[in-house]
Amino acid sequence: MPTATNRIHPPENERPGLTQSYWPADTTYEIRDITLGGLLREAAAAVPDRIAVVDAVADRSARRSWTYAEFLADAERAARALLARFEVGDRVAIMAPNSADWIVLQHGISLAGMIVVTLNPAYRAREIEYILRQSRAAGIVHVDTYRGLDIRVTIDEVRSDLPHLEHVISFSDWEQLLDSGSPGQQLPTVHPDDPFQIQYTSGTTGFPKGALLHHKGLVNQAALVAERAGMRDGGVNINAMPLYHIGGGVVCPFGALSKHGTFVVLPAFDPALMLEAVETYRGTHTLLVPTMIIALLEHPHRVSTDLSSLQTILTGAANVPAALIRRTITTLGCHTSILFGQTEMHGNISQTHLDDTPEDQSETVGRPLPHLEIKIADPGSGDVLPLGERGEICCRSYQNMIEYFDMPDATGACIDADGWLHMGDLGSMDERGFIRVTGRLKDMVIRGGLNIYPREIEELLTTHPAVADAAVVGIPDDKWGEQLAAVIRIPAGIEQPMAEELRSFCRANLSAHKTPAYWSFVTEFPLTPTGKIQKYVLQDRLRNGEIPKTTAQGQAHRPAHK
Repeated sequence: MPTATNRIHPPENERPGLTQSYWPADTTYEIRDITLGGLLREAAAAVPDRIAVVDAVADRSARRSWTYAEFLADAERAARALLARFEVGDRVAIMAPNSADWIVLQHGISLAGMIVVTLNPAYRAREIEYILRQSRAAGIVHVDTYRGLDIRVTIDEVRSDLPHLEHVISFSDWEQLLDSGSPGQQLPTVHPDDPFQIQYTSGTTGFPKGALLHHKGLVNQAALVAERAGMRDGGVNINAMPLYHIGGGVVCPFGALSKHGTFVVLPAFDPALMLEAVETYRGTHTLLVPTMIIALLEHPHRVSTDLSSLQTILTGAANVPAALIRRTITTLGCHTSILFGQTEMHGNISQTHLDDTPEDQSETVGRPLPHLEIKIADPGSGDVLPLGERGEICCRSYQNMIEYFDMPDATGACIDADGWLHMGDLGSMDERGFIRVTGRLKDMVIRGGLNIYPREIEELLTTHPAVADAAVVGIPDDKWGEQLAAVIRIPAGIEQPMAEELRSFCRANLSAHKTPAYWSFVTEFPLTPTGKIQKYVLQDRLRNGEIPKTTAQGQAHRPAHK
């Protein structure tokens, strides 16, 4: 993929300091005009006997693996089977947990010139119906049951409202599906700018929108992330992130493919299974959200497991405390690389380098990936802001999504007339181009006319030894308009601190108006599949009393009459 190596001193280190919060595109690296199918065929031609994919189920006797030659052959069989049922350009949904068959089907859809629509297998009828209808999916391939849900019955319940849905196929008929295509059928020509995936946003703020993504963006973004993470030829990615999300289903497998490496897919995250897989397959790279890293560090098997092959843990998707970064590097003896991005940008837009300082690793999300223009803009005018000032992070490059599928108004609100994609994330940029993410525009709390950004407060709270994680949200208040409420998750085995202790801790480090007025304690947060805290759910639970809240003096909060 990219022709330049992961140099210890990349070209951006050689740039003169920036004078405003604008990063011009780094064109040092090659962006290839290639499809996912083209990349797979290259790898199969170069290393046909190298292991491409391992299905690392818990039962080791039931595990399967594919060489690159075998994997390409099965992907082409899947493509021909799909072409016997669908037309080029049709949307085909996948609703299943992680498995190697999921990956084979994904590549089959690619080779057939069709578009993948990913669904979380935990979705219920309303969510399934919405995505299949909005995407106008012509077919769905699904597992029969998942965590007590009869998916086959659920799809049958909503199918009458889905006139475009022609075929419903079960993974239990997988082998029959693969055998149903015409062996001699020629596969279509697919172009790099052709759409390949509709990835629905993770739904932290209501109904998701489907970002329509193309081959070129997905393949190159994943390859550049693997390059900056230090993956070499034949690297091994151990993946427990969900395949229906862009991290697990694109960044990890396509990055490994770009290095002719091995992709080891776990059915789900289990710390014991993850540790065993790293040891068994000599894993070099993995992508984990912070809660997963903590589970690995705290698992009793860690000390007896050989993790010497592990080179880099990529992480992000949520606030990554500095203390966790330092603990990971020290305990596991590997590098970390912080990722930041958005589905609408085909994944990641920035990433730390392996030789970035501990401070930059923990306090920033690194510098932009190649071929990306990034500016920190005034949310009102769109003007580039001075260095260090907080504004909206905006991007422009080949990585911009094609559109929100069949949502022209939403697309126009996201991508402006000059091609800038407005992420909705707030951040700042320093003279070196390092980006600090300070929150979401919609997370901003306005208390007494002052704008407050919860990220700053959350980062401080997670440095307290009695706080495992924190979410700060705004709740209605008659006097101030909004008031800050902190929801705290306490580490296992740690006594719950007094609210007054945490209030004093904040006051010692923050101004009074940034110190939460209300405190709540929970054992777990409502999370998206990628580990992001669903703040709107917390706000609803705080408002309706499901989560008790007190002041530092122990007084119950009287909600505003709104």
